Amino acid sequence: MSGHSKWATTKHKKAIIDSRRAKNFAKLIKAIEVAARSGGPDVVGNPTLFDAIAKAKKNSMPSDNIDRAVKRGAGLEAGAATWETIMYEGYGPNGVALLIECLSDNRNRAASEVRVAVTRNGGNMADPGSVSYMFNRKGVVIVNKSQSGKTFSEDSVLEIVLEAGVEEVNDLGESFEVVSQPSDLVAVRTALQNGGIEYESAESSFLPSISIPLDAEAAKKVFELIEAIEDLDDVQNVYGNFDVSDEVMASLG
Repeated sequence: MSGHSKWATTKHKKAIIDSRRAKNFAKLIKAIEVAARSGGPDVVGNPTLFDAIAKAKKNSMPSDNIDRAVKRGAGLEAGAATWETIMYEGYGPNGVALLIECLSDNRNRAASEVRVAVTRNGGNMADPGSVSYMFNRKGVVIVNKSQSGKTFSEDSVLEIVLEAGVEEVNDLGESFEVVSQPSDLVAVRTALQNGGIEYESAESSFLPSISIPLDAEAAKKVFELIEAIEDLDDVQNVYGNFDVSDEVMASLG
């Protein structure tokens, strides 16, 4: 189950470079605007906004940008677009199922650009519902194993979140993936912080129920496809049901 999460965690750590920062900021700002519009500007009563802002801060977004995004989303400042969440489904190399989550103000543009990116990079689009049944929406918290001179074990993390509704803790190498129902996400991240463990990210995500193991050649093709899709302005997240071993990840650098 954790193959895609491991790849995504590693990739995003390496992607915080100037050439991609502007595009990354644009996606983070969209998420903040949508959260503020749907749940209001108060982070205490809007956990989705709290997590969106926390993610933006961890990506070194200036506070002014964050504040303006919150105000635009909440209608306190002009300039906010009407973002619509759109899900597309498809297949990549080796039959890997893909869920493509967009936030767009132009459904036709999003559909056209996603289709081109998918088909030009070895994938094909799928009918609605033909892929989504393989994924479950979950609350996902990523926790670094080493923090402030301490190294946490899987058991120590599990013990802290056990009563908060955690379903499982997966080892991703340098970090743990703490999985819960989306409704328990706030309780889980709060329990971690109360237990002295800071988290890297906390968000509602889609995890596959069954994963396809990939060798180096197939993994390279799938990664290239997903990166081409993620490079689109309208795309927020891409989820896949693949698993890549540590050995394959290492061979691909």
